[in-house]
Amino acid sequence: MVDELLAPVRAGLDVCAAFYGHPGVFVNPGHEAIRRARAEGYPARMLPAVSALDCLVADLGIDPAATGLHSYEATDFVVHRRRPDPTASLVLWQIGIVGELGYATSPRRENVALVVDRLLRAYPRGHEVIVYEASPYPLVADPFVLRVALEQLPDAQVPLLATLVVPPARRPRRDRALMARLGLN
Repeated sequence: MVDELLAPVRAGLDVCAAFYGHPGVFVNPGHEAIRRARAEGYPARMLPAVSALDCLVADLGIDPAATGLHSYEATDFVVHRRRPDPTASLVLWQIGIVGELGYATSPRRENVALVVDRLLRAYPRGHEVIVYEASPYPLVADPFVLRVALEQLPDAQVPLLATLVVPPARRPRRDRALMARLGLN
């Protein structure tokens, strides 16, 4: 894909590539094409676009400023033993292909169960989570949204490229002394 993008650049043409969602989120060819083009002396830049996170915020009505937000690719979350903050929203990308290095045609329930095991260290079994997939046609079709208890996630119908949203399980504790120092009493 990178070579296909750069061939017309090397031939002296102006090139514009459009990718589904944001060109810099889960689009390694976009980053690599820009890196190579610049290394070869060609001007190249990435322009922002609507991302899957933008769609998620709009479709689910989640305000990251209200609770905070942390996000990880699902396999990264599991293999690097990431610790979720149960007082903030958590987004796990590509939950349907967790642990897959090649081509997958359907989610592996045992891999989704590994994510659930990791999450159960910080969230109650019955905590409601949201399986989400943005619509590729936002004005024509609705997004996929499934609300399910965390413990039931491995048995849920998870689309291959779905995102998992874990809402906060509790409110954060306030540092009263620091609030006083900031004049926020």
